[in-house]
Amino acid sequence: MRTDNTMPRGLPAAQGLYDPRNEHDNCGVGFLCHLKGRKSHDIVVNALKMVRNMDHRGGCGCDPDTGDGAGLFLQLPYKFFRKAAPACGIELPEDGQYAVGMIYLPRDAAERQQVEAAYEQVVRDEGQSVLGWRTVPVMGETLGKASKACEPVMRQLFVGRAANLKTDQDFERKLYVIRRCADKAVAALNLAEADSFYTASLSARTILYKGMLTTSQLDHYFPELHDEDMQSAMALVHSRFSTNTFPSWPRGQPFRYMCHNGEINTVRGNANWMHARQMLLGTGVLGKDIGKILPIIDESGSDSAMFDNCMEFLVLSGRPLHHAVMMMIPEPWERHQHMSQAKKDFYEYHACMMEPWDGPASIAFCDGVSIGAVLDRNGLRPSRF
Repeated sequence: MRTDNTMPRGLPAAQGLYDPRNEHDNCGVGFLCHLKGRKSHDIVVNALKMVRNMDHRGGCGCDPDTGDGAGLFLQLPYKFFRKAAPACGIELPEDGQYAVGMIYLPRDAAERQQVEAAYEQVVRDEGQSVLGWRTVPVMGETLGKASKACEPVMRQLFVGRAANLKTDQDFERKLYVIRRCADKAVAALNLAEADSFYTASLSARTILYKGMLTTSQLDHYFPELHDEDMQSAMALVHSRFSTNTFPSWPRGQPFRYMCHNGEINTVRGNANWMHARQMLLGTGVLGKDIGKILPIIDESGSDSAMFDNCMEFLVLSGRPLHHAVMMMIPEPWERHQHMSQAKKDFYEYHACMMEPWDGPASIAFCDGVSIGAVLDRNGLRPSRF
């Protein structure tokens, strides 16, 4: 049974035949991209159309206006923020020199101020600058009773990049550290509305618009998604069906690097092994910040959220995105007659480092630069293109 500090947010305690450790998802997932990386609003429009067409893959309660979750993952729309940020008194530096965090905050104004102050302090402690906050316009009246009852306040935090961070990936690593430190700082506040705090995304490359929504509510709840300057060259979408789980705002997908349909059956063992290995980690590119991001796996998350935790760590510790995916979901390579020896050697080498994250799952992944998808090792959750 979970201890209080690892209880999934918004879920009841273990009781009778129910145990929150057995949470799994069955969902709709998809992505669009322009093969030459050309940004446009059409990508956003068509991604929203795609997620609406996956309505049958999403769940809702007896209240049909309360959905299990729907979300959209985009490249950071610089053109849109050039227009939206100054209206909030925020002066932006050049594209790539700032990040935007999509942050869920408590409804209580006093608690919200405490969270924002704690977050700002972490940003400054990590050598970055706070450019300002923007309240995200939402249409809360579109929500059902259950989702409205736990609706957070959505605010965007703009973070300026320090001059000593030479590469874009260095900045992404620092934002990773900031987010993990902010989680700990806010947890230490012991707020009454602690479950309302969640950082959906904090990146200079990507942003997430998601929530406890139905697929048809997503673009109505976030009206700025219809703005012509909301542009991206790639987009992930997700429609959540919590067949044996409880919906919540933070559990909506996509996550920060992926979204998936299915379940990771081996997640308990995967999380335990990651926890066991993290004390042996070398510093590498994360340097002295390595201790700030531990534990790597947030066990209050779902199976897909824990998968995302691991993928994020592998990418930000220096591996290309596709490399991390192949480590986590290797093909059945041992007796593959047509696989090259070099590829078999790759899988055999990494089998010494990590066990497969196994189970029936179709996973789409993106880091704002490249995008792709992968099936489970047995192809039990097929996808098509």
